[in-house]
Amino acid sequence: MTRRMDWPGSTDAEDSGSSAPSRAGKGLPPQDPGEQARAICLRLLTGNPRTRKQLADALQKRDIPEEITDEVLSRFEEVGLINDAAFADAWVESRHHSRGLARRALVRELRTKGVDAALIDEAVGRLDSDQEEERARELVDRKLRSTRGLERDRRMRRLVGMLARKGYSEGMALRVVRRALEEEGEDDTGGVEYDPL
Repeated sequence: MTRRMDWPGSTDAEDSGSSAPSRAGKGLPPQDPGEQARAICLRLLTGNPRTRKQLADALQKRDIPEEITDEVLSRFEEVGLINDAAFADAWVESRHHSRGLARRALVRELRTKGVDAALIDEAVGRLDSDQEEERARELVDRKLRSTRGLERDRRMRRLVGMLARKGYSEGMALRVVRRALEEEGEDDTGGVEYDPL
């Protein structure tokens, strides 16, 4: 009976012809840092798309050397497993439609994900002011009923505050809320000024 030696850097594919269980089969991480980095990235990408920065941070936490991290992440970019531009586009589309977030909030979120400023500008630039205002109006329409019975100024502050938390500018928020209240038959909203603090 011949005995198989585990060589550093051997992969599961190379091990597949052997009857001996692989390191991965035993629940042990691969010894080669490159293999370990690839396994970590693939596992993280299985659930959700990630940015290069998010993956780099995950590898750094697991003490993968920086040169290995750069090499693995560059290869993942080459084959399309990491695409920060596509990530930013999908993020903007999803968060604007599902959560109603405005450009300012989307920029803030993408920055925390480590997306490059130019890619953020490009993705967020696809939302125009009309789309943003229309989404703000939809948000106000949904919330309007729950504010009935409140005094006008309090109602105004509550609705404008909701839009401000989603990243809408004060000017747009005031305009949208005033119009919604007017259409509902609310008297003149007067000179209510919104103080986000």
